Order: sequence, then structure tokens, then C-alpha cells
Amino acid sequence: MNKHGYLPAMQDATIFIVDDDPDILMAGKLLLKRHFSNVITSENPEQIPELLASHNVDAILLDMNFGPGESSGEQGYRWLKAILQIKPLISVVMITAHGDVDTAVEAMKLGATDFIAKPWQNEKVVATLSAAVKLSQTRDEASQLKQTNQLLAKASSHISQQAILGNSAAIRHVMSLVERSAPTDANVLILGENGTGKELIARELHQQSLRNEQVFMSVDLGSVSESLFESELFGHKKGAFTGAREERVGRLKAADGGTLFLDEIGNLPLHLQAKLLTVLAQRQVTPLGANSPVDFNVRVIAATNLSREQLADENQFRPDLLFRLNTVEITLPPLRERQEDIALIAQFYVELYCRKYQRPLKTIAPSTLVSMQHYSWPGNIRALRHAVERAVILAQGNELTEDDFQLEKSSIVPLAAQAANQEDAAPQANSDNQFNLEQLEKQTISRALQTHRYNISYTAKALGLTRAALYRRMEKHGL
Repeated sequence: MNKHGYLPAMQDATIFIVDDDPDILMAGKLLLKRHFSNVITSENPEQIPELLASHNVDAILLDMNFGPGESSGEQGYRWLKAILQIKPLISVVMITAHGDVDTAVEAMKLGATDFIAKPWQNEKVVATLSAAVKLSQTRDEASQLKQTNQLLAKASSHISQQAILGNSAAIRHVMSLVERSAPTDANVLILGENGTGKELIARELHQQSLRNEQVFMSVDLGSVSESLFESELFGHKKGAFTGAREERVGRLKAADGGTLFLDEIGNLPLHLQAKLLTVLAQRQVTPLGANSPVDFNVRVIAATNLSREQLADENQFRPDLLFRLNTVEITLPPLRERQEDIALIAQFYVELYCRKYQRPLKTIAPSTLVSMQHYSWPGNIRALRHAVERAVILAQGNELTEDDFQLEKSSIVPLAAQAANQEDAAPQANSDNQFNLEQLEKQTISRALQTHRYNISYTAKALGLTRAALYRRMEKHGL
């Protein structure tokens, strides 16, 4: 009954009454059919499994005792347990003798939703069952949402998960660290140059963790503006600021139960690092515009292309945040330090892009593979993948050559010699190309990338470009 004294309106729900008294069944059905779309009854509890299988029941009104002389409630307990085994989320309201509160309390400990006493009051019965129906429906929705999220999480991981290729000592060491740390909830910091596969390693950590059926959520902190950082990670209430037209769940809460991957965390300004540290330390987040914090449970994996020296600079990164993030630290080797893996990775992408673009299967000429193994690959695996994709698309023959990969000749040198000359690795322009704008642009971008250790955000800023524009030019020049 609502505050005005009226009974609730008709609900689209099925009520199941189980009682050995025909008068109770008749009275209950006459009362409840005016408020619920369907009411079924049974004098025999043995029919419960069959009726639950054939009807989509929202709530059950179950007697505690069946048969003359029964008063212990044991039969009610037994059938309550049986019902909850068949439909764990259903709401069961027990019918008890007047004043038999102890029996009702015991039933609720076993999973009953509520109880009503005989003789009952009609308004009390309708109100109690209305609440029970809403509870059942809410439980069903929550269960379906959880299952949907699990399916989405699995589908997402299968779509985005790519094999981690290589058999070099360097990559075997990385995978050993992943295998040992993944089953724990320890925070992991992944270091490595751009294109070395930091997100792949983060996803592998998630897949091997105890959270692998929950969501893996990635946030590129390099692309989140300072003004939207709190809204993006912490969430906001409707009207919290100009333009907040609806409530938004922050990434920390959206990833609850799963893994949150904070990519390019080295690009986060110091004052925002402080806010992130506080939230991670307290395991609570307060959405913008909210008055109270909410708990969250996520495993944090972070990644950056900053070097250890740069991370140790307190003017660039907070030591206390670093301490919290790098319980386990994994450093990914650049491609030039795992030469023996290049052929395997290149052939994998050749086969991938031949299938994607419906080309005949191509191979890489042996001499070209040697050149690729001695190439510096400043963009690492990402650059190798792009070079292979371009070669598959443009090559006219079925054997890929150096010309198909458009490898810069000056960069195909023994790595030992290349390392010795790294300080003055900028290509020397000859008299024919010193005024070639394309070549000058490529050299300028290459030098800027080397100066800023391939940090895309810093390089783009130094060149006066957006990150997207820099990526386009890197792609254009094969950098």
C-alpha cells in the first residue's frame, strides 16, 4: 500500500502459491490476480520442480508446513532449499503461523526474502509480494548484466588479444615475469619504447590473472586532457559542471573487479599524479559533484616510454606514485635488441595481411630478412607491422624485397656499427637531396624522435604538431 492508502497497480509478474489448504489457495488467488498478471497454485509441494520449469515465476508464496499435525517448519525449510537450488535468484515469501517469528527468522537465514503470518492482511500480502517481485527482477537484471559483461570481456579479449611472438632470451625473460606476477593482484609497471607491445603485455597479464573473466579497461592518459581527467577516471554526477548533462561512471569504477590499464602514465602532469595517487591509496573515488566516495576494486597496470632515469626525476614523476605502481616492473626490449625474433614477427604479419587483403601468400626474400634484422626499427614492432602491411599491399611479386619494404638504406647496417655511430646517426644529405622537403621533413622528425626517446607527446609538442598529425607523418615516412 502506498502513502495514499491505495494498493499497487497491476504488475506483469507470475506469483506461485504453494499451500496444502485449498481455502488459502483460493483466497490467495482471488486476491493476487487483481494485482499480478498471472497466479498459479498447488497443494502439493512435489509439483514445485515441474511448475518452476514450465512457468517463468517471479515470486513464490510458500507454506512452512504441509500435512496435518505438522508445525516444525522442517518441510518449509526443505522446499525452500530445493527452490533456491532450482532458481537461486527467485524471491520466496514464507507463510507462517501467527506469532511463529523464530521459524520465520530461520527461514530468512536460509534464503527466504520475507514472511507473512496467518491469518494475513490483504494489503500486507500484496505489498510484500510486490516488493519480492521487484527484488527478483532486479536480481535477474543484475545477473544478466554480469553475464553480458563477462561475454563482452571475453569477446573483447579474443578480438584484441594478439600472440606475443618471439623466442629470444629477452622476450622469454619478459614472459617469465608475466607468468609469475599475473596470478597476483600486484600492480605492474611496464617500461619500453613506443611500439614494443606494452598493451599486449598488459592484456596478457590480465588473461593469466584471476580477474580474466572481468573487464580489461584501457585508458590512454596521453590523450586525456587535464580538464577532463577527473571526469574520465573518477566519473561525475549530472550537473557537476557545465556540459555534464548526464551522470557518467568513471573508468576506475567501470573496471571494478577487473583490470585498469593506464597507458602513457608518464605524460600525466604532477598535480594530476597527486590526485591519482590519493585515489589508488584509498581505493575509493568520489565522482565530481558527489558528496561521498565509492569503493572500487581494480588491479592497476601502468605503462610508459619514459626511461628509469626520467622516472627518477622528481620534477617529472612523483616517487610515491612510482612506488605504488611498480610493485612489479617489466621492461620490454626494443626490436633491435631481439634480432632473432624479427623474421618470426615479420612472417606472422605477412600471413595476416595476405589474408586480410586477400592476396596470394607471400614470402620474404632471404637477403631482405637479413637487412630487416640489421635495421634499427625506431618504431619497433609497430613500425615493422606497418612496413609489412604496406609491402603486402604494394608488392607486385610473391617474394618481398627490400624495395617493397622501403627500408632506408642508411639504416641497414650492422647493429654494432650502428650503436657506435648512434650519437651522430642523422643521415647526411648529399648535394642532390639537401633541399628535398620530403627528405628534410623525415630527417627532422627522426631527430626529434631520437631526442625525445620516441615519446610521441613530447616529440609532437616540439614539432608543433598534434599527436595524430605526427603519427600520420611517421607512417608516411616509415618511421
